[in-house]
Amino acid sequence: MKIPVIKKLVQEHNDEALKLAEEALLEEQKPAIDIEGEDEGEQLTHVLAAREILGYISQGQSFPEALRNYTQRVRKSIS
Repeated sequence: MKIPVIKKLVQEHNDEALKLAEEALLEEQKPAIDIEGEDEGEQLTHVLAAREILGYISQGQSFPEALRNYTQRVRKSIS
């Protein structure tokens, strides 16, 4: 998971574009948008993170708050 890649996705794409990219990756197809990542798994991680962060932003949080909430959730899930 690379925060700069996630930030770029949040800044450049809306949730619908990210949803379509997620679906393409899940179907082992090339997404219509450019997503950085070592492989499809990392690309999917970036898209899912960006979608979750956009969800927080749509609820009124700033990007830094949304990113912090996402990373805290991830840390809790792996500890």
